[in-house]
Amino acid sequence: MIFRRAKKRNASIKLHLAAYNHASKLIMEKNVERDERHDWSNHQPAENDKNQYIQEHGYKEYGKWFLGIDESKNETTKSRYKFPYGDFKKVHRCAVISAEIRVKQHKYDDIEQAAAHLHNMIDMELKK
Repeated sequence: MIFRRAKKRNASIKLHLAAYNHASKLIMEKNVERDERHDWSNHQPAENDKNQYIQEHGYKEYGKWFLGIDESKNETTKSRYKFPYGDFKKVHRCAVISAEIRVKQHKYDDIEQAAAHLHNMIDMELKK
């Protein structure tokens, strides 16, 4: 799938293609939490969980759980990764929807298209 990039407020933030591919694979494998739109504040990983995941897997694997990447930030910082879509185990529908809304507000068109596609994939799985 090709995602269109548009002028944004912060051109250093772009679609993290490895994360998009990882999310797509998880959805196809049915590793999805089919939660409701406003559940992400309760379902997102705590800071301790994030830190533990980084210790066990490293920043590269940590980054695969975020649809956006800020190339102006150091590779070994959490601030490099934007717009989470899951809890390090499953894709959360509520996180994908949250990301979709936030990226639209900031006009990150490529990330918005990717989030919308993931959202559609999840909803299609719900109908099966």
